[in-house]
Amino acid sequence: MSSISKSSPPSSDLPPAPDDAALAPLRRRIDDIDSQLLALISERARLAQEVGRVKHARGEPVYRPEREAQVLARLAETNTGPLPGESIRAVWLELMSACRALEAPLTVAYLGPEGTFSEAAALAQFGSQIEAQPCLSIDEVFRAVEAGSAGFGVVPVENSTEGSVNRTLDLLLGSSLSICAELALPIEHCLLTRSGSLEGVTEVSAHPQALAQCQGWLSAHAPHLARVAAASNGAAAQAAARAPHLAAIAGMGAAQRYGLKPVAQAIQDDPHNRTRFQVIGRLQTQPSGHDHTSLILSVPNRPGAVYDMLAPLAEHGVSMTRFESRPARTGQWEYYFYIDLAGHQLESRIAAALQALRTRTAFFKLLGSYPVKA
Repeated sequence: MSSISKSSPPSSDLPPAPDDAALAPLRRRIDDIDSQLLALISERARLAQEVGRVKHARGEPVYRPEREAQVLARLAETNTGPLPGESIRAVWLELMSACRALEAPLTVAYLGPEGTFSEAAALAQFGSQIEAQPCLSIDEVFRAVEAGSAGFGVVPVENSTEGSVNRTLDLLLGSSLSICAELALPIEHCLLTRSGSLEGVTEVSAHPQALAQCQGWLSAHAPHLARVAAASNGAAAQAAARAPHLAAIAGMGAAQRYGLKPVAQAIQDDPHNRTRFQVIGRLQTQPSGHDHTSLILSVPNRPGAVYDMLAPLAEHGVSMTRFESRPARTGQWEYYFYIDLAGHQLESRIAAALQALRTRTAFFKLLGSYPVKA
Protein backbone atom coordinates (compact mmCIF):
# COMPACT_ATOMS: atom_id res chain seq x y z
CA MET A 1 0.00 0.00 0.00
CA SER A 2 1.55 3.23 -1.12
CA SER A 3 1.75 6.13 1.25
CA ILE A 4 0.58 9.62 0.26
CA SER A 5 2.36 12.62 1.70
CA LYS A 6 0.03 15.34 2.98
CA SER A 7 1.12 18.96 2.93
CA SER A 8 0.68 21.04 6.03
CA PRO A 9 -2.18 23.55 6.01
CA PRO A 10 -1.14 27.18 5.67
CA SER A 11 -0.46 28.88 8.93
CA SER A 12 -3.06 31.41 10.03
CA ASP A 13 -0.63 33.34 12.18
CA LEU A 14 1.95 34.37 9.59
CA PRO A 15 3.82 37.56 10.49
CA PRO A 16 2.41 40.68 8.83
CA ALA A 17 4.06 42.06 5.74
CA PRO A 18 6.69 44.67 6.60
CA ASP A 19 4.67 47.58 5.23
CA ASP A 20 1.29 46.70 6.82
CA ALA A 21 2.03 48.79 9.89
CA ALA A 22 2.62 51.84 7.67
CA LEU A 23 -0.29 51.20 5.25
CA ALA A 24 -3.00 50.20 7.72
CA PRO A 25 -3.59 53.65 9.25
CA LEU A 26 -3.50 55.30 5.83
CA ARG A 27 -6.07 52.86 4.50
CA ARG A 28 -8.30 53.40 7.53
CA ARG A 29 -8.11 57.15 6.90
CA ILE A 30 -9.03 56.64 3.23
CA ASP A 31 -11.98 54.46 4.28
CA ASP A 32 -13.14 57.20 6.66
CA ILE A 33 -12.87 59.83 3.92
CA ASP A 34 -14.76 57.58 1.48
CA SER A 35 -17.59 57.30 4.01
CA GLN A 36 -17.67 61.07 4.39
CA LEU A 37 -17.63 61.53 0.61
CA LEU A 38 -20.51 59.09 0.20
CA ALA A 39 -22.57 60.98 2.77
CA LEU A 40 -21.83 64.31 1.06
CA ILE A 41 -22.59 62.91 -2.39
CA SER A 42 -25.90 61.56 -1.13
CA GLU A 43 -26.73 64.94 0.39
CA ARG A 44 -25.86 66.64 -2.91
CA ALA A 45 -28.14 64.21 -4.75
CA ARG A 46 -31.01 64.96 -2.36
CA LEU A 47 -30.50 68.69 -2.95
CA ALA A 48 -30.50 68.06 -6.70
CA GLN A 49 -33.85 66.32 -6.32
CA GLU A 50 -35.18 69.38 -4.46
CA VAL A 51 -33.88 71.61 -7.26
CA GLY A 52 -35.65 69.35 -9.73
CA ARG A 53 -38.96 69.72 -7.90
CA VAL A 54 -38.63 73.51 -7.89
CA LYS A 55 -37.76 73.51 -11.62
CA HIS A 56 -40.72 71.26 -12.40
CA ALA A 57 -43.09 73.54 -10.51
CA ARG A 58 -41.78 76.53 -12.46
CA GLY A 59 -41.71 74.74 -15.79
CA GLU A 60 -37.94 75.17 -16.09
CA PRO A 61 -35.63 72.74 -17.92
CA VAL A 62 -33.59 70.15 -16.05
CA TYR A 63 -30.41 70.75 -18.04
CA ARG A 64 -28.75 74.13 -17.58
CA PRO A 65 -25.40 74.07 -19.46
CA GLU A 66 -24.43 77.53 -18.24
CA ARG A 67 -24.86 76.47 -14.59
CA GLU A 68 -22.80 73.32 -15.11
CA ALA A 69 -20.11 75.34 -16.92
CA GLN A 70 -19.94 77.75 -13.96
CA VAL A 71 -19.59 74.87 -11.47
CA LEU A 72 -16.73 73.32 -13.45
CA ALA A 73 -15.01 76.68 -13.94
CA ARG A 74 -15.20 77.45 -10.21
CA LEU A 75 -13.73 74.06 -9.31
CA ALA A 76 -10.91 74.55 -11.83
CA GLU A 77 -10.06 77.92 -10.27
CA THR A 78 -10.08 76.64 -6.67
CA ASN A 79 -8.40 73.27 -7.28
CA THR A 80 -5.03 73.15 -5.51
CA GLY A 81 -4.09 69.59 -6.56
CA PRO A 82 -2.59 67.11 -6.52
CA LEU A 83 -5.31 65.94 -8.95
CA PRO A 84 -5.10 67.83 -12.28
CA GLY A 85 -7.98 69.93 -13.47
CA GLU A 86 -9.10 67.41 -16.09
CA SER A 87 -9.45 64.73 -13.42
CA ILE A 88 -11.54 67.04 -11.24
CA ARG A 89 -13.69 67.92 -14.22
CA ALA A 90 -14.26 64.25 -15.08
CA VAL A 91 -15.30 63.40 -11.51
CA TRP A 92 -17.74 66.30 -11.22
CA LEU A 93 -19.15 65.81 -14.71
CA GLU A 94 -20.19 62.28 -13.79
CA LEU A 95 -21.52 63.47 -10.44
CA MET A 96 -23.64 66.15 -12.10
CA SER A 97 -24.76 63.67 -14.75
CA ALA A 98 -25.95 61.21 -12.09
CA CYS A 99 -27.70 63.95 -10.09
CA ARG A 100 -29.34 65.29 -13.26
CA ALA A 101 -30.63 61.81 -14.06
CA LEU A 102 -32.45 61.80 -10.70
CA GLU A 103 -34.42 64.85 -11.86
CA ALA A 104 -35.39 63.44 -15.25
CA PRO A 105 -33.82 61.20 -17.91
CA LEU A 106 -32.07 63.14 -20.67
CA THR A 107 -32.10 61.78 -24.23
CA VAL A 108 -29.23 62.92 -26.43
CA ALA A 109 -29.00 62.21 -30.18
CA TYR A 110 -25.65 62.02 -31.95
CA LEU A 111 -24.12 60.86 -35.23
CA GLY A 112 -23.77 57.12 -34.71
CA PRO A 113 -23.44 54.27 -34.49
CA GLU A 114 -21.69 53.66 -31.19
CA GLY A 115 -17.98 54.35 -31.22
CA THR A 116 -17.99 57.66 -33.12
CA PHE A 117 -16.28 60.83 -31.97
CA SER A 118 -19.76 62.38 -31.81
CA GLU A 119 -20.65 59.84 -29.13
CA ALA A 120 -17.45 60.76 -27.29
CA ALA A 121 -18.45 64.43 -27.51
CA ALA A 122 -21.92 63.66 -26.13
CA LEU A 123 -20.41 61.85 -23.15
CA ALA A 124 -17.85 64.62 -22.62
CA GLN A 125 -20.66 67.19 -22.51
CA PHE A 126 -23.39 65.34 -20.62
CA GLY A 127 -21.64 62.52 -18.75
CA SER A 128 -22.58 58.87 -19.00
CA GLN A 129 -25.98 59.05 -17.26
CA ILE A 130 -28.00 59.81 -20.40
CA GLU A 131 -30.20 57.91 -22.80
CA ALA A 132 -27.95 57.98 -25.87
CA GLN A 133 -29.68 57.93 -29.26
CA PRO A 134 -27.32 57.14 -32.16
CA CYS A 135 -28.48 58.42 -35.56
CA LEU A 136 -27.49 57.45 -39.09
CA SER A 137 -26.80 61.01 -40.26
CA ILE A 138 -26.49 64.60 -39.09
CA ASP A 139 -29.88 65.22 -40.71
CA GLU A 140 -31.41 62.57 -38.48
CA VAL A 141 -29.89 64.17 -35.37
CA PHE A 142 -31.67 67.42 -36.24
CA ARG A 143 -34.93 65.57 -36.99
CA ALA A 144 -34.80 63.69 -33.68
CA VAL A 145 -34.50 66.93 -31.68
CA GLU A 146 -37.04 68.80 -33.79
CA ALA A 147 -39.55 65.94 -33.39
CA GLY A 148 -38.95 65.73 -29.64
CA SER A 149 -37.68 62.12 -29.53
CA ALA A 150 -34.42 63.59 -28.17
CA GLY A 151 -34.04 66.59 -25.93
CA PHE A 152 -30.67 67.54 -27.37
CA GLY A 153 -28.38 66.64 -30.25
CA VAL A 154 -24.62 66.73 -30.63
CA VAL A 155 -23.27 67.56 -34.10
CA PRO A 156 -19.78 68.27 -35.48
CA VAL A 157 -19.42 71.80 -36.80
CA GLU A 158 -15.74 72.39 -37.59
CA ASN A 159 -12.44 70.53 -37.76
CA SER A 160 -9.09 72.22 -37.25
CA THR A 161 -7.65 70.52 -40.34
CA GLU A 162 -10.51 70.31 -42.83
CA GLY A 163 -12.64 73.28 -41.79
CA SER A 164 -16.40 73.43 -41.43
CA VAL A 165 -18.80 70.53 -41.61
CA ASN A 166 -20.97 72.01 -44.32
CA ARG A 167 -24.00 69.79 -43.74
CA THR A 168 -24.27 71.02 -40.17
CA LEU A 169 -24.07 74.65 -41.33
CA ASP A 170 -26.77 74.11 -43.95
CA LEU A 171 -29.09 72.45 -41.42
CA LEU A 172 -28.59 75.25 -38.89
CA LEU A 173 -29.78 77.69 -41.55
CA GLY A 174 -33.16 76.00 -41.98
CA SER A 175 -33.77 74.61 -38.49
CA SER A 176 -35.76 76.15 -35.66
CA LEU A 177 -33.31 74.73 -33.11
CA SER A 178 -30.77 76.76 -31.17
CA ILE A 179 -27.17 76.13 -30.21
CA CYS A 180 -27.10 75.41 -26.46
CA ALA A 181 -23.45 74.55 -25.80
CA GLU A 182 -20.13 73.92 -27.51
CA LEU A 183 -17.03 71.86 -26.85
CA ALA A 184 -13.86 70.86 -28.70
CA LEU A 185 -12.29 67.40 -28.61
CA PRO A 186 -8.84 66.24 -29.67
CA ILE A 187 -9.25 63.72 -32.49
CA GLU A 188 -6.84 60.80 -32.82
CA HIS A 189 -7.52 58.56 -35.81
CA CYS A 190 -6.41 54.93 -35.96
CA LEU A 191 -6.24 52.49 -38.86
CA LEU A 192 -8.19 49.43 -37.72
CA THR A 193 -8.71 45.92 -39.11
CA ARG A 194 -9.94 42.60 -37.79
CA SER A 195 -6.44 41.13 -37.73
CA GLY A 196 -4.37 44.17 -36.81
CA SER A 197 -2.52 43.96 -40.13
CA LEU A 198 -3.12 44.97 -43.75
CA GLU A 199 -2.71 41.47 -45.13
CA GLY A 200 -5.59 40.87 -47.55
CA VAL A 201 -6.97 44.37 -47.03
CA THR A 202 -7.87 46.28 -50.20
CA GLU A 203 -10.05 49.18 -49.00
CA VAL A 204 -10.15 51.73 -46.21
CA SER A 205 -13.41 53.32 -45.10
CA ALA A 206 -14.23 56.36 -42.98
CA HIS A 207 -16.31 59.52 -42.92
CA PRO A 208 -15.11 61.86 -45.70
CA GLN A 209 -13.75 64.30 -43.11
CA ALA A 210 -11.66 61.56 -41.50
CA LEU A 211 -10.33 60.40 -44.87
CA ALA A 212 -9.30 63.98 -45.64
CA GLN A 213 -7.67 64.41 -42.22
CA CYS A 214 -5.51 61.31 -42.86
CA GLN A 215 -4.85 61.65 -46.59
CA GLY A 216 -1.14 62.36 -46.19
CA TRP A 217 -0.53 59.33 -44.00
CA LEU A 218 -2.59 57.06 -46.27
CA SER A 219 -0.72 58.21 -49.37
CA ALA A 220 2.63 57.56 -47.71
CA HIS A 221 1.90 54.30 -45.89
CA ALA A 222 -1.07 52.63 -47.58
CA PRO A 223 -1.36 54.00 -51.14
CA HIS A 224 -2.76 50.69 -52.42
CA LEU A 225 -5.94 50.97 -50.34
CA ALA A 226 -9.02 52.25 -52.17
CA ARG A 227 -10.71 54.93 -50.10
CA VAL A 228 -14.42 54.42 -49.44
CA ALA A 229 -16.61 57.09 -47.82
CA ALA A 230 -18.90 56.03 -44.97
CA ALA A 231 -21.73 57.78 -43.14
CA SER A 232 -19.57 57.88 -40.01
CA ASN A 233 -16.37 56.41 -38.61
CA GLY A 234 -18.49 54.18 -36.40
CA ALA A 235 -20.30 52.81 -39.44
CA ALA A 236 -16.93 52.16 -41.09
CA ALA A 237 -15.73 50.29 -38.01
CA GLN A 238 -18.92 48.20 -38.00
CA ALA A 239 -18.36 47.28 -41.64
CA ALA A 240 -14.67 46.45 -41.06
CA ALA A 241 -15.66 44.11 -38.23
CA ARG A 242 -17.67 42.08 -40.77
CA ALA A 243 -15.32 42.31 -43.77
CA PRO A 244 -11.69 41.12 -43.55
CA HIS A 245 -10.77 42.99 -46.76
CA LEU A 246 -11.78 46.34 -45.22
CA ALA A 247 -9.87 48.69 -42.92
CA ALA A 248 -11.55 51.50 -41.01
CA ILE A 249 -10.36 54.85 -39.73
CA ALA A 250 -11.83 55.49 -36.30
CA GLY A 251 -10.88 56.01 -32.67
CA MET A 252 -9.77 53.37 -30.20
CA GLY A 253 -13.24 53.48 -28.67
CA ALA A 254 -14.62 52.04 -31.91
CA ALA A 255 -11.86 49.42 -31.94
CA GLN A 256 -12.87 48.22 -28.49
CA ARG A 257 -16.57 48.37 -29.34
CA TYR A 258 -16.32 46.29 -32.52
CA GLY A 259 -13.41 43.99 -31.76
CA LEU A 260 -10.92 45.58 -34.16
CA LYS A 261 -7.17 45.88 -33.76
CA PRO A 262 -4.97 48.86 -34.64
CA VAL A 263 -2.63 48.64 -37.60
CA ALA A 264 -1.40 52.14 -36.75
CA GLN A 265 -2.44 54.85 -34.30
CA ALA A 266 -2.45 58.66 -34.52
CA ILE A 267 -2.50 58.66 -38.33
CA GLN A 268 -4.09 62.12 -38.63
CA ASP A 269 -1.88 64.50 -40.60
CA ASP A 270 -2.17 67.22 -37.95
CA PRO A 271 -0.98 66.00 -34.52
CA HIS A 272 -3.10 68.74 -32.92
CA ASN A 273 -6.25 67.72 -34.82
CA ARG A 274 -9.42 68.90 -33.01
CA THR A 275 -13.12 69.02 -33.84
CA ARG A 276 -15.68 71.47 -32.52
CA PHE A 277 -19.07 70.04 -31.61
CA GLN A 278 -22.24 71.94 -30.83
CA VAL A 279 -25.24 70.93 -28.76
CA ILE A 280 -28.56 71.74 -30.43
CA GLY A 281 -31.95 71.98 -28.75
CA ARG A 282 -34.73 74.38 -27.84
CA LEU A 283 -33.06 75.74 -24.72
CA GLN A 284 -32.20 79.42 -24.34
CA THR A 285 -29.23 79.69 -21.98
CA GLN A 286 -28.34 82.43 -19.54
CA PRO A 287 -24.86 84.00 -19.42
CA SER A 288 -22.16 81.78 -17.93
CA GLY A 289 -19.26 84.25 -18.07
CA HIS A 290 -17.57 82.53 -21.02
CA ASP A 291 -20.03 82.48 -23.91
CA HIS A 292 -20.30 82.77 -27.66
CA THR A 293 -23.20 83.98 -29.78
CA SER A 294 -23.75 82.58 -33.28
CA LEU A 295 -25.51 84.31 -36.19
CA ILE A 296 -26.30 83.79 -39.83
CA LEU A 297 -26.46 86.98 -41.92
CA SER A 298 -26.75 88.02 -45.54
CA VAL A 299 -26.51 91.40 -47.25
CA PRO A 300 -27.47 92.78 -50.66
CA ASN A 301 -24.90 92.11 -53.38
CA ARG A 302 -23.48 95.65 -53.63
CA PRO A 303 -20.07 97.25 -53.02
CA GLY A 304 -19.30 97.84 -49.34
CA ALA A 305 -22.25 95.80 -48.05
CA VAL A 306 -20.15 93.43 -45.95
CA TYR A 307 -18.13 96.30 -44.48
CA ASP A 308 -21.34 98.11 -43.54
CA MET A 309 -22.72 94.90 -42.02
CA LEU A 310 -19.74 94.43 -39.72
CA ALA A 311 -19.39 98.06 -38.64
CA PRO A 312 -21.73 97.71 -35.59
CA LEU A 313 -19.40 95.11 -34.10
CA ALA A 314 -16.50 97.53 -34.07
CA GLU A 315 -18.73 100.36 -32.86
CA HIS A 316 -19.83 98.34 -29.81
CA GLY A 317 -16.49 96.67 -29.07
CA VAL A 318 -17.62 93.16 -29.99
CA SER A 319 -15.02 90.60 -31.10
CA MET A 320 -15.64 87.97 -33.77
CA THR A 321 -14.28 84.47 -33.18
CA ARG A 322 -15.43 83.13 -36.56
CA PHE A 323 -16.45 84.57 -39.92
CA GLU A 324 -17.33 82.22 -42.74
CA SER A 325 -19.38 82.39 -45.93
CA ARG A 326 -21.58 79.78 -47.59
CA PRO A 327 -23.26 80.12 -51.03
CA ALA A 328 -26.95 80.97 -50.82
CA ARG A 329 -27.64 78.61 -53.77
CA THR A 330 -29.69 81.23 -55.60
CA GLY A 331 -27.39 81.34 -58.63
CA GLN A 332 -26.87 85.06 -58.06
CA TRP A 333 -23.49 84.82 -56.28
CA GLU A 334 -25.10 85.65 -52.95
CA TYR A 335 -23.81 84.35 -49.64
CA TYR A 336 -24.80 83.61 -46.08
CA PHE A 337 -22.26 84.65 -43.46
CA TYR A 338 -21.82 82.49 -40.37
CA ILE A 339 -20.47 84.60 -37.52
CA ASP A 340 -19.53 83.77 -33.94
CA LEU A 341 -19.21 86.59 -31.42
CA ALA A 342 -17.41 86.55 -28.07
CA GLY A 343 -20.11 87.19 -25.47
CA HIS A 344 -23.78 86.52 -24.70
CA GLN A 345 -26.76 88.12 -26.40
CA LEU A 346 -28.04 89.40 -23.03
CA GLU A 347 -24.89 91.47 -22.46
CA SER A 348 -25.64 95.11 -23.24
CA ARG A 349 -22.88 95.58 -25.84
CA ILE A 350 -23.83 92.37 -27.67
CA ALA A 351 -27.53 93.27 -27.55
CA ALA A 352 -26.81 96.71 -29.00
CA ALA A 353 -24.67 95.27 -31.79
CA LEU A 354 -27.32 92.68 -32.67
CA GLN A 355 -30.01 95.35 -32.85
CA ALA A 356 -27.88 97.37 -35.25
CA LEU A 357 -27.13 94.30 -37.36
CA ARG A 358 -30.84 93.60 -37.78
CA THR A 359 -31.27 96.97 -39.48
CA ARG A 360 -28.33 96.50 -41.87
CA THR A 361 -28.86 92.97 -43.16
CA ALA A 362 -31.15 91.39 -45.72
CA PHE A 363 -31.29 88.22 -43.61
CA PHE A 364 -30.69 87.85 -39.86
CA LYS A 365 -30.88 84.65 -37.84
CA LEU A 366 -29.75 84.34 -34.24
CA LEU A 367 -28.63 80.73 -33.61
CA GLY A 368 -28.19 81.21 -29.89
CA SER A 369 -25.80 82.11 -27.10
CA TYR A 370 -24.09 79.30 -25.23
CA PRO A 371 -21.23 78.43 -22.86
CA VAL A 372 -18.00 77.36 -24.52
CA LYS A 373 -15.55 74.73 -23.30
CA ALA A 374 -11.93 74.66 -24.44
